[in-house]
Amino acid sequence: MSGGDGDAPPDVRPARPGRTVPVPVERWGATAHRGPGPDEVVTEEPLEIRVDAGHGSVPVAITLRTPGHDFELAAGFALAEGIARRPEEIRGIRYCAPPGTEQEFNVVTLDLAGRSDFDVERFRRNVFTNSSCGVCGKATLDRLRTEGLRRPGGALRVAPGRLVGLPEALRRAQPLFARTGGSHATGVADAEGRVGLVREDVGRHNAFDKVVGRLALDDGLPASNAIAVVSGRASFELVQKAIVAGFPVLAAVGAPSHLAVALAWEYGLTLVGFVRPDGLSIYAGAERLVPDGTALERPASPRPAVTG
Repeated sequence: MSGGDGDAPPDVRPARPGRTVPVPVERWGATAHRGPGPDEVVTEEPLEIRVDAGHGSVPVAITLRTPGHDFELAAGFALAEGIARRPEEIRGIRYCAPPGTEQEFNVVTLDLAGRSDFDVERFRRNVFTNSSCGVCGKATLDRLRTEGLRRPGGALRVAPGRLVGLPEALRRAQPLFARTGGSHATGVADAEGRVGLVREDVGRHNAFDKVVGRLALDDGLPASNAIAVVSGRASFELVQKAIVAGFPVLAAVGAPSHLAVALAWEYGLTLVGFVRPDGLSIYAGAERLVPDGTALERPASPRPAVTG
C-alpha cells in the first residue's frame, strides 16, 4: 500500500445510498506485520444546502455528511440556524439537478414560505458561487479544499511499537478530559512515540487548529518530522489540516472516513486508524511504517478503489 508519486487518487464520486465503502488495509501488531485485508469505512460526502424563499435557489452552506436522511439534515440545519423560524415555513425539500444530468444527490433545496425578509448573506457559510444545480461530490470537494496543498516532506519512519502507545500518552496529557470526559485532543509526537505539545477543545477541529497555531507561532511548520495524534476519528477536514501543516503521519484512535482515505492517498499522507495497545490499521502511506525504523522491503499493496 502506498500513496506516493504516480498514484492516482481514489475516485470520490458519490453513490447512493452507499453509507459505507470497502477499502484495503494493512494491519500491524505492536511488533509484527499481520498482513493486508479488507475493511469498510463510513462514507463522507459533501452536501450543499440551498434555499429558495421565492426568488430562486441560492446556496447557504456546504457540510460533509454520511449520505442518508438528507432532507432531515437540511430541515434540522435550517431550524437550528434560524433560516426557518418555524417548521411550517419549510414548504418542501427536494434534490436538485438540471434536466438531462445525472442526479448526484449532493444538493438539496429548501423551499421556504413566509420569508420575504430572507437575507442570504446572513446565513451563507462555506459557499462557492455556482450557477448550475447539479454539483458532483468531486467538484464540491475541489472547492472545499484548502488552496496550495502540498505533499508532506521529510524522511520520517516510525515503528508500529512506537505508535501503539500514542493514545495512552495523549490521554495522560488531557486534564480537561480527565475532569469532564467532554473534550477532544490533538497531540504532536516524535518517531520515538514521545508526545509533546497537546491541546484540548470541545471541538476536534479546534484542537487540531490550536496545535497547528502553536507550531506556527513557534516557527515549527512544516511539521515534517512529527506525528499528529487525534483522540477521535479521522475525517476529511483533519486529514486536510494535517497535510497543510506538513505532518507526514496522522494517527487516530478511531476510524477514518472514505474521503479521509482518498485525500491521504492523493497527497502521500500516512493515515493510521484504530490505534490500540495491541495493533493498528494503515489506510494509506504504509511505506513510512517499518518494524525497526529502516526501510521496509515488501511489495506495495494495490491502491484502494474508494468509490463512495
